[in-house]
Amino acid sequence: MGEIDRQKIELGRKGEEIALKYLTDKGYELIARNYRFKRFGELDLIMKDGKYLVFVEVRTKKNTNFGTPLETVDYTKRRQISKMAQLYFVKEKIPEDTFSRFDVIGIVLPDNAEPKIEHIQDAFIIGD
Repeated sequence: MGEIDRQKIELGRKGEEIALKYLTDKGYELIARNYRFKRFGELDLIMKDGKYLVFVEVRTKKNTNFGTPLETVDYTKRRQISKMAQLYFVKEKIPEDTFSRFDVIGIVLPDNAEPKIEHIQDAFIIGD
């Protein structure tokens, strides 16, 4: 693994930590973090917000020179997250009538500056 890859992984970890604190400060409860599926990837955060099971995708960038973090959650990524959420319901035997939603958190984390956090609740729906 190269230095750039390590820096990217570390930036992502920092972003997830910031997002987790942001959400828990808002009253969300952590259910799982980095929930992995061998063939599909991972769900960054799975949280409980009232009656909702929330699948949270966290995107972190150092700057917005090439777009915002939220803009990186394209159709392909949304579809992948939706599939993983469906698998999570099956694997964990979550009742089908459980309310759920998809949130996206974008974090811009410049060197030596406060992070800028943008949170979109109910950012997309399955099949979107």
